[in-house]
Amino acid sequence: MTASLIVLGSANTDYTVLVERHPQPGETLLGDDLVIATGGKGANQALAAARAGALPVFLGAVGDDGNGRSMLDALGAGGVDVSSVAMVDDAPTGIALITVSRDGENTIVVAAGANARVNAHEVEAGIRAIAGRGTVLLAQLEIPLAAVRTAAETIDELGGRTVLNLSPSREVPDALLALCDPLIVNEAEAHDLSGLSVGTPDEAAAAALALLDRCRSVVITLGGDGAVFAAPGESGHVTAPRVSVVDTTGAGDAFAGAVAAELAESGPAGGGGGAASLRVAVERGVAAGAAAVQWLGAQPPRD
Repeated sequence: MTASLIVLGSANTDYTVLVERHPQPGETLLGDDLVIATGGKGANQALAAARAGALPVFLGAVGDDGNGRSMLDALGAGGVDVSSVAMVDDAPTGIALITVSRDGENTIVVAAGANARVNAHEVEAGIRAIAGRGTVLLAQLEIPLAAVRTAAETIDELGGRTVLNLSPSREVPDALLALCDPLIVNEAEAHDLSGLSVGTPDEAAAAALALLDRCRSVVITLGGDGAVFAAPGESGHVTAPRVSVVDTTGAGDAFAGAVAAELAESGPAGGGGGAASLRVAVERGVAAGAAAVQWLGAQPPRD
């Protein structure tokens, strides 16, 4: 059976501490209790896509350890197919160290662990086994770039569509950008790519149109100002609802997962829905991101 959505990316155990403010270099602060949860941009986005109604298949790697087994259990319980996840014995499951201030802003340091073992050849084989025309690939950049590029090229060959969340920001080859439909970036990432100021929605819209020369479609997230998008023949701005912010960790992942879920539902790229489906996808992404900032951590608390 062909998968409608494949999420390729990282899986981490998140260690989060809430603090009054972020420490200065060399300073020690006392924080609240430690919160341990599953995370990683790939795992977060897979769970977000599942919450949005998709049936995502996750491709990634975890360590052969307690954190890895807990990760697979959590993903499976959240509606994600983990049958294609590699469990490696030469590296631990990835770790993220997160501090969250009272105003909801966060700092994150990641130790890649097993995520650095994601292999391009194994990813290609995994995709060929489950993907076909219309499959959407959602990827980020917390795993080796070679694996992401190979995955995008393979999906394109099979008639699918690549959604790339260019996070964390890093230099990527033009050949990879050319396959993005859409490329999802935040304001800082959009500035890094375009060289343009992205401080307002109007500036972001101009940057999105400029980036359209390098991608098939583009989405720029603007936090509390929503998101702008550009595709051949249409562009627009989707505003965000006003909500009380608890923690911005994972908001971008919730956005990307919801966008990919909608695109997977709307049909094959290159004629299935075009800019109209992208607008709907961005609307769903903005709503998901607004919901995500209202809980502590990258993933919502379980009922």
